[in-house]
Amino acid sequence: MNKQTYSLIENYMLQCMRDAAHDKEHIYRVLYNALNIAQAENNVDYDVLITACLLHDVGRDEQFKNPKLDHAEVGGDMAYKFLIDIGFSDEFADKVKRCIITHRFRKSRPPESIEAKILFDADKLDVTGAMGIARTLMYKAGMGDPLYSVGEDGMPSNGEGDEQPSFFQEYNFKLKNLYDKFYTERGRQLAAGRKSTAKTFYDSLYAEVESAYKNGMGLLGEIIE
Repeated sequence: MNKQTYSLIENYMLQCMRDAAHDKEHIYRVLYNALNIAQAENNVDYDVLITACLLHDVGRDEQFKNPKLDHAEVGGDMAYKFLIDIGFSDEFADKVKRCIITHRFRKSRPPESIEAKILFDADKLDVTGAMGIARTLMYKAGMGDPLYSVGEDGMPSNGEGDEQPSFFQEYNFKLKNLYDKFYTERGRQLAAGRKSTAKTFYDSLYAEVESAYKNGMGLLGEIIE
């Protein structure tokens, strides 16, 4: 891929990115992590991989406008049309599309090609560790979700088994369960190195919240008759 083609694809991506938690810097991190992972794999088509990384979230804005849409499906179609329009072959555009539509967690549609598996792992890597915590907090804030929910006893829930959306619920439902879902060995290694950082943050935050409620409710009970 030459610089001119790269810039053409990059500029299309930049026109599509409007989500703070899935902004252009997320795209570049996914691309750079994908290139790291690809070094440990054989027979990688770097043109397909780079293009799929750049375009994997171009459907995000459409999903934001209509939550019933799947940004991976929409993005795959958008990428395919764009690539055909600028002169790529149907075969190339289809390979990129297949990478994009399988980059989400979907048991019914796992990634198949090595490029699709690398994209999947690189994208999930950006939800691990400190970066995953930061991005989830940004996304939850944008959606108006709280850090945690409070039970009938007035104490904060740790998020386990919660149905009400919150950061603690998202951590227990998704973030802590990512680490055994990688397809490449290099992806698993990179994710494993970040796991303790995310757990420490969650444990520390929950401990601080729980302590504030326990002490504060006790003190309030002594003052309020």
